[in-house]
Amino acid sequence: MRVLCCLLNYKTADMTLQSLDTLLPEVRAVSAAGKGEARVTIVDNDSKDGSLEKLQQGVEKRGCGDVVNVVASGHNGGYGYGNNVALRQGLGAQKAQYFYLLNSDAFVEGTALQTMIEYLDQNADVGIAGGYIHGVDGEPHPGVFRYPTIWSEIEGSVRFAPLSRLLKDRVVPRPVPVTTTTEQVDWVPGASMVMRGSMLEKIGLFDETFFLYFEETDLCHRAKKAGWKIAFVRDASVAHIVGVSTGVKNLKRRTPGYMLDSRRYYFLKHHGRAYLWASNLAHAAGLASFRVRRRLQNKAEQDYEKALSDFVVHCIKNP
Repeated sequence: MRVLCCLLNYKTADMTLQSLDTLLPEVRAVSAAGKGEARVTIVDNDSKDGSLEKLQQGVEKRGCGDVVNVVASGHNGGYGYGNNVALRQGLGAQKAQYFYLLNSDAFVEGTALQTMIEYLDQNADVGIAGGYIHGVDGEPHPGVFRYPTIWSEIEGSVRFAPLSRLLKDRVVPRPVPVTTTTEQVDWVPGASMVMRGSMLEKIGLFDETFFLYFEETDLCHRAKKAGWKIAFVRDASVAHIVGVSTGVKNLKRRTPGYMLDSRRYYFLKHHGRAYLWASNLAHAAGLASFRVRRRLQNKAEQDYEKALSDFVVHCIKNP
């Protein structure tokens, strides 16, 4: 198999089918190129809202059952768990050369999939390629990232422009490259990501301990440790509606517990407990300084008011 495309659905059946509509022409084109077939596996992550039946009916209505398979995950184990259901299929008897992850709220433009596959064909040392992600309004979305560190924990929690400028080389979201067509990066998001099958066989699939967030960071980190490069391919474009597939539409609201769980596990897994607690102290100090500054400026804290207490309680409960 040339490429297996993985679409993960959780209570977004209509949008998943819209995403499929943008992906199908690329799937047909890849198969027509004669280097192997392309297929799509849609995984319903135990939506329990009729999504599975709606997706099956949508595939039948579109007459694309020859290349699209709809499966049930069995239970909602999170983003990595759901995608692993599809990835394991492509690592079975009919091994896929590449895997393409596409969010259910992301829409392929032009030849995005073919462009990333061709780039990987030409660069055997690259294990993962991500594309250019933008909103439906055309505005660029973060699509290239650095690994989280103690310094990024300080910058992200303090929310102070002068400090952000001072630590600009430590900020996790990097500016989207505009002058180059490709660039080596630390990690790319799973909203639109092509992974080499031979790489996954060596480093393993998504770590299912992460329920949501940090799973792509972890996978890319493991890939780089194993000697693979991670690339951003500017000419592979997708439109993305933030938060529909994850359910977190407003990142200014109180931080979900599973996001804090994922953050903790990432630092513990890759840096150890001492570094985790140094990062915790840096993050807490940053949140405290932000809170003091807001009060001195007589600005309502609104959705930020529980950020510090939520974080401290989480750290105490999860040492």
